[in-house]
Amino acid sequence: MNDTRRIYSIKEITRYIKDQFDFDDVLQDVWIRGEISNFTHHTRGHMYFTVKDEESKMRGVMFAGHNRYLKFIPKNGTRVLMRGSITVFERDGQYQFYAKEMQPDGIGSLYLAFEQLKQRLEAEGLFAPEHKKPIPAYPATIGVITSPTGAAIRDIITTLRRRYPISRILLYPVLVQGENAARSVSQAISVMNERGEADVLIIGRGGGSIEELWAFNEEIVARTIFSSHIPVISAVGHETDFTISDFVADVRAATPTAAAELAVPHILELRERLDMLSGRLRTGLSYQTRQLREKLNRLQRSYVFRQPERQLIQYEQQLDKLVERLGRAASQYAIQKRNRYQSAHQKLLQHTPVRQAARYREQVGTQQHRLKRAVEAIVRANGLKLDRHLGKLDALSPLKVMQRGYSLAFKTQGVRKTLVKSVAQVDPGDSLTVQLNDGSLDCQVWGIEEVKNNG
Repeated sequence: MNDTRRIYSIKEITRYIKDQFDFDDVLQDVWIRGEISNFTHHTRGHMYFTVKDEESKMRGVMFAGHNRYLKFIPKNGTRVLMRGSITVFERDGQYQFYAKEMQPDGIGSLYLAFEQLKQRLEAEGLFAPEHKKPIPAYPATIGVITSPTGAAIRDIITTLRRRYPISRILLYPVLVQGENAARSVSQAISVMNERGEADVLIIGRGGGSIEELWAFNEEIVARTIFSSHIPVISAVGHETDFTISDFVADVRAATPTAAAELAVPHILELRERLDMLSGRLRTGLSYQTRQLREKLNRLQRSYVFRQPERQLIQYEQQLDKLVERLGRAASQYAIQKRNRYQSAHQKLLQHTPVRQAARYREQVGTQQHRLKRAVEAIVRANGLKLDRHLGKLDALSPLKVMQRGYSLAFKTQGVRKTLVKSVAQVDPGDSLTVQLNDGSLDCQVWGIEEVKNNG
């Protein structure tokens, strides 16, 4: 019986299942809702994650070509809505979700992106108060970066002309919404800084939705504002609107009109202050004039102006006394210097090299005499010690003993002589040499008598 069953390989059956997914219209363009977990952002830009709900989970991936347009960065625990396709990853035999779009679930993606960028820039210190530059009190030129056709520019120009008409307004028209708006605003700030024509910059626009204001939430605009050496006033939207530009700018204005008010003083207030200062100046000058006139009158009535020759006579007398004091002081100074010179001369004579050489020569003679006496004493002492040792040595000499009648007997064996100290060393018939004080005797032993020691 023939077996008609078809046997599939793992690869073939996995490919078959993948084809079923790929040809399903629902699975190729589907929205799903879930929570991100096991999130990994690969160095090549791809995002790998697991999306799950209370009952199931599924692996997912969002390639760099799609996630580069995200306004926020996903993380573990983020609830999201994703659009994409579901297919089978053949190598592992698992189905997974390939995301093409992603947005937060329950919160706008733009708001989440706003919060994330705000936290990151704040951590870098771009909002720190120590980086804020003061607005000049009397700016000559105000640079305005905004749309040339919006209501904001009209409000700013009207307010500046009304408050400070002597200022110069320099408008740099830009796009304030749309895809290229952020780059347009950033470029305008850079150009205004390069030219250096403005004393203060106002950037902003009128009110709108978060999408319409988004150009002022872009990182490129924030960093350009932070790098500006010209003080920047941010005036974006209405009083309740806040953008990243507001936090980075040196001053935040609630509206474009408020920005113009913050940028320049009011000319009427300046006139009032000038009038006040002019009055204070006139009063001060008048008072100072009176004081100087009174002082001049006192000087004119003074003794010096009425009889100056008498004052001169007094100064002449004082000069004579000072000259006398100077002469006495100079004489005393010369005497002191002479005494110090003589004292130093006497000390020098006492320490002249000739006297020192004579003194050293005398010391050398004394030391030589002491050395000679010490050597003589040592020689005498050693001579006496030598005489004592010689006397002891002479007394112990064998020759002295032999002079008193003693002799030494030697036994000769070939060329060797042995001193005989005992009768046990010789036998009858042995030849002996007897050493006397004045010569020696050759003898032969004829007999031996041993004396017993009874002690």
